[in-house]
Amino acid sequence: MSTPVIRPARPGDEAGAYHVCLKTGDHGQDGEPFYRDDPDALGRIFVGPYLAFEPELSLVLADDAGLCGYALGALDSRKFFARYESEWRPTLCTRFPAPVGEPGQWTRLQQIHHLYHHPDYFTPEPVDRYPSHLHIDLLAHAQGHGYGRRLLEQVMAELRRRGSPGAHLGVSGRNTRALGFYQRLGFRELVRVGSGSDGCIYLGREFP
Repeated sequence: MSTPVIRPARPGDEAGAYHVCLKTGDHGQDGEPFYRDDPDALGRIFVGPYLAFEPELSLVLADDAGLCGYALGALDSRKFFARYESEWRPTLCTRFPAPVGEPGQWTRLQQIHHLYHHPDYFTPEPVDRYPSHLHIDLLAHAQGHGYGRRLLEQVMAELRRRGSPGAHLGVSGRNTRALGFYQRLGFRELVRVGSGSDGCIYLGREFP
């Protein structure tokens, strides 16, 4: 297998990036068993809008087998979410009906389809210090080689060049490996949402 290279995302990368999102979609582990009936379910939220709205802040990691990672950014989270709400979410809601029945009995896929209709636009405070946000995923074989750090550092450098004072990101309470990775990159905890390992930890980093 060839050495992975980092490059800007380009048209045609959507399928590969959605696949990476799927294969890391279980709190950093392989999410494919939960989304076999709709493998692109996660990617439509966590990848597609960034490739469409923020292509200059979208980097991918690719080897001869295809895409094996990405780092995505949004310069202004509130403007990004406003555009998602007006331009992206209506199509999702039209294509995928909201699940019915008892929420406690929903599958993982139904929970994501519910999120299409009831999105989470949470942005941790203080927003003026961390207005941008980041999202990164790497397939297992690409982890542990420094690619994640390089991807994030390049996206953060571009955010800083565009005038952002800082960025935040969210990590599952179950994903202790990712939490340690972000902390080593200088991110500090801002707030926890939800309870225990099922919650989300938001971390932020200010740019010099």
